[in-house]
Amino acid sequence: MLETLVSQLIDPFRMGLILFLFLTALRTRAAMGLAMPLGLGVIFVAILLPLTTGANTVMDNGARLTTIACGIVSNAIILGCFVSAWAVWTKVRQ
Repeated sequence: MLETLVSQLIDPFRMGLILFLFLTALRTRAAMGLAMPLGLGVIFVAILLPLTTGANTVMDNGARLTTIACGIVSNAIILGCFVSAWAVWTKVRQ
């Protein structure tokens, strides 16, 4: 399970999806806020990637749920890094 988490943390495609999710949420935060779109986006990306990548085509339900759970954790870690960098950037700019 640790190797799954590490491989998801260094996946550039996952990082790109989370980055653009964050940028989109920043642009629409006046209308929708930040928490709900980011939370649902983290879950969406965690479910989307294991179901659409061809790397693990033969996977039982237990392994798929473990991969999705690790995906939620890794997406939250990546998003936390982006939110922290954004908070530091806005503090420095003021």
